[in-house]
Amino acid sequence: MAGFLKPAAARAHIASGALDALYLVLGDDQVEKTSIVAAFDEAFEPDLRVFNVERVYGGEIQVQALLDLARILPLLAPRRVIIVMQADRLFVPKRQGEQAERDLEALEAYVRAPEPGATIVFVADAFDRRRKLSRALLQHATVIECGSLTDPHEAIQWILARVAEQSMSIEPVAARLLVERAGLDAARLRAEIEHVCLYAAGRRTVTAADVCEVAGAATSQGGWTMLNAMQDGAVGLALRELALLLDEGAFPLLVLGQIRSFVERAHLPRRDGSGRRPGRPPMTADQQRRAFDALLRTDLALKTSAGDPQVLLERLIVELCGGSQSED
Repeated sequence: MAGFLKPAAARAHIASGALDALYLVLGDDQVEKTSIVAAFDEAFEPDLRVFNVERVYGGEIQVQALLDLARILPLLAPRRVIIVMQADRLFVPKRQGEQAERDLEALEAYVRAPEPGATIVFVADAFDRRRKLSRALLQHATVIECGSLTDPHEAIQWILARVAEQSMSIEPVAARLLVERAGLDAARLRAEIEHVCLYAAGRRTVTAADVCEVAGAATSQGGWTMLNAMQDGAVGLALRELALLLDEGAFPLLVLGQIRSFVERAHLPRRDGSGRRPGRPPMTADQQRRAFDALLRTDLALKTSAGDPQVLLERLIVELCGGSQSED
């Protein structure tokens, strides 16, 4: 497959049994990541699971041992699954040197030409996209993102599903209020849902009054206004929203992370509360590759203090929007 999947789509894909050779599970929502790992376990009958599913840890296993596991033939199944927890410790070894370099080269070679009878699932707590191995994984692996939601409409639907898991419902206005207060961070939203459901225990429906009583203070949605402006090609509006974000104290690297999410989804049409709209034409694969290069340049410049952060981010936005401004 190779592409980006949200957790719900990923679970459906895994349950279909048509597994890919490589998966990269990213994000801050540890509960969702645990659910994805469980879905790989459940893709096999219990009697076959012990032979076909293996879990290892990036800080403990050597690259060669991992590759040896991938070469073991599956038993009565198309593939074996090797789940690598804390995979970032494998991607960035503690000890540097020639052997570490050779190991990373061997792992990158595997990523580009994986074994046909194996599925490796890399579950990472941190992920440095600037590394050569990281770029190979983003190109060849199916990436499952656990922790960020695209827009308020998606967040509301996500909230409805999470509350339903508690055998409760939530008023639409209460769900919108949760998004206003917690933003689009899935981990924070999950925590707020737990708070309001606990507060409303004994009742079937979470109300807006419940949310007002126990949910945290409001979170600015300015970053998503900026991304929507970029999607529409409204460069002037995007730059104004960037300035407002920084004036409010937004950390430049976090803003860069939001812009990265725009690039990762730039091949898709935009969706908001009113439905789908075309916005700017989707990026081609070549345009997306150049956009990631621009992101990496800006990331390095920010981390090395190679210019004023606002100017660096403004240049990036203009470049990603094609250097032209539409009416806004």
